[in-house]
Amino acid sequence: MTRAISVALLVGGVVLLYFGGQSFHSLSNDVARFFTGSPTNKTIWLIAGGIVALLAGLIGLAIPSKR
Repeated sequence: MTRAISVALLVGGVVLLYFGGQSFHSLSNDVARFFTGSPTNKTIWLIAGGIVALLAGLIGLAIPSKR
């Protein structure tokens, strides 16, 4: 994995986590949590995708390139 892809995954992961956090604190999510006890699927997917992208970017940066 090249450094540019790793950095892009890292930035994308941070952006997804930001939007997941914003979605978690929205009014519609508060209503859904009141009735169901869990956040909406959109929120879960944003946070999970952000974590996966962030970890993939960090792992890509931690592994030394073969050049």
